[in-house]
Amino acid sequence: MTDEIRIAVFGSFHRGFHVLSELLKGPLASKVRVVGVATDDVQSGHISRDRRVWAYPHAREEETMVEELAAAHGLLAYKGRVKTPEFYHMYEQEWRPDVCIAATFGQRIDARLFEFPSLGFYNLHPCIDDGWPSHYAGPNPFKALLDDKSDHVSIALHEVDDGFDTGRLLGLSEKIYFPPGATVVDLHRLSSPIAAKFFASELNKMLG
Repeated sequence: MTDEIRIAVFGSFHRGFHVLSELLKGPLASKVRVVGVATDDVQSGHISRDRRVWAYPHAREEETMVEELAAAHGLLAYKGRVKTPEFYHMYEQEWRPDVCIAATFGQRIDARLFEFPSLGFYNLHPCIDDGWPSHYAGPNPFKALLDDKSDHVSIALHEVDDGFDTGRLLGLSEKIYFPPGATVVDLHRLSSPIAAKFFASELNKMLG
């Protein structure tokens, strides 16, 4: 199909897995073509592991779920640094995305990457409805929400810019409530399916 929208996913862990699943197997699969996947290499030194979800106890399978899902659909997941000449070439000459989505990705996205897609580069970020940019901008919003004893989270869909979760807000998902004793990893698992369906719905609106 010549009118398929080319989309690249920068994601890992449960949010990356569910977003990629929606794009490959959900209602949007007939409208979009996933042309590239970048995911975290948990053993590398370029993802600030100590400040992100990988610092918490998790299963080995959760480190590789995005890579394995991509491979099952004939896609080779990129796990290196994204701000390199080699990646820029692949991104601009081979992937050539019309739109990109970041969903739990451990590297900062620079202007050369976020300015390339004609339909935008977006991020899914946990927060509450506390104004924008949210007080919960940063690499570990779930911990901040738990520290503040919040009983719920929403997922913000926003444009990626030079700041840290500061780009223009497109929308907030429904509230997702969590039980007492929930951990950071629990919140990733609870919220990711809703985050993915929220993004798919918003993307569908963008595509008309």
